[in-house]
Amino acid sequence: MGRLGGASYFIMKTKAVRLYGKKDLRLEEFKLPAIKDDEILAKVVCDSICMSTYKASSQGADHKRIPKDVDKNPIIIGHEFAGELLEVGSKWAHKFKAGEKFSIQPALYYEGGPVGVLSAPGYSYRYIGGDATYVIIPNEVMEQNCLLIYEGEGYYPAALAEPLSCVIAAMHANYHTTPGSYVHDMGIKANGKMAILAGVGPMGLAAINYVLNRDDRKPSLLVVTDIDQERLDRAASIYTVEFAKNRGIELQYVNTGKMENPVEELKAINGNKGYDDVFVFAPVRQVVEQADDILAFDGCLNFFAGPNDPNFKAMFNFYNVHYAYTHVVGTNAGNTEDMRQAMTMMGEGLDPAGLVTHIGGLDAVADTTNNLPNIPGGKKLIYTHIEMPLTPISDFEKLGEKDVLFKNLAEICKRHKGLWSVEAETYLLANHPSAGK
Repeated sequence: MGRLGGASYFIMKTKAVRLYGKKDLRLEEFKLPAIKDDEILAKVVCDSICMSTYKASSQGADHKRIPKDVDKNPIIIGHEFAGELLEVGSKWAHKFKAGEKFSIQPALYYEGGPVGVLSAPGYSYRYIGGDATYVIIPNEVMEQNCLLIYEGEGYYPAALAEPLSCVIAAMHANYHTTPGSYVHDMGIKANGKMAILAGVGPMGLAAINYVLNRDDRKPSLLVVTDIDQERLDRAASIYTVEFAKNRGIELQYVNTGKMENPVEELKAINGNKGYDDVFVFAPVRQVVEQADDILAFDGCLNFFAGPNDPNFKAMFNFYNVHYAYTHVVGTNAGNTEDMRQAMTMMGEGLDPAGLVTHIGGLDAVADTTNNLPNIPGGKKLIYTHIEMPLTPISDFEKLGEKDVLFKNLAEICKRHKGLWSVEAETYLLANHPSAGK
């Protein structure tokens, strides 16, 4: 790798999944241009497919982050990714170096981007996105301090730092009032009562993981609800009641689908009182209204789940807004400081493996993304330098009867409570037949 006349001559091909229009995702190979002095060439190792990418694919150019000319200038999808820096332009050589592991905060808030302030890698750019083998990190990512170095083990924790940052943002965005003043106390209520509704999907699991592992502002009671008993049982096996107790938190998993009166029964868990912080992790009207109904005095409802319907509405009790000081906030992304906190926690050992239920290669991205709502389980983790159908971790053992790769992966996962791990990742990248092609 080197430079000639102030420009890079390290020119290479990349494979990437690009968006051309609604549900029009194509896996293609093409040349990357030489990097400029203010850019960085990077290798992507893994990307976690997000429901937001499904929404982007479904909406195409109608999506606010997608350029209108995407049919002529396609963008690379994927915004939850991690990899390794390969070549650093001279402008940034004092701050970054080749060989460092990285992740990116995609919410740049950069007004000069392809679609203005909403521009983000994985939505708006031709040469950067997570579902690619190699990418060019543009100057604005570094200017906005959104290129973050990861010093922990493996790569997938850094890829999952972005969804964790969204959870951190939600916890920071909640607030409570100060009687007799207009001062708001930002953040969840310390030693308060918290409920996470529809909370055992990927992002709900990230929220549970974060709440149980943070050192400040922990609730004294955390109630997690869902209507899928299998998913509740899986969550309870990963983030246990015993571990929560050791962290000073009473944790309960509740199937509201089996309750005759969920509101009253949820309140009963808390001594017939409401909850200080209630998070909604599914864009379902009944869940939103249930959240409203269980709010305590000065309770804060965080509408975390992003609806597809731009006209999504739910009833809200404005009598309680007036007399009980209840209030609602919404968050849809973390900022750079949230991402830094996530990266730090990952580097210090917070393991997001409980979110991951499927592993696949770059060839699995298009179909997985376009069918994401119909694929059960949690996060779908993509390793961009291998070819592999999207495969549930739970199927590894069966596949291992005929394939030694899956046999060994199954054994590794079994050693890690049936979860993905740095050990499994390292083995996959070293032993998959298509690795390094």
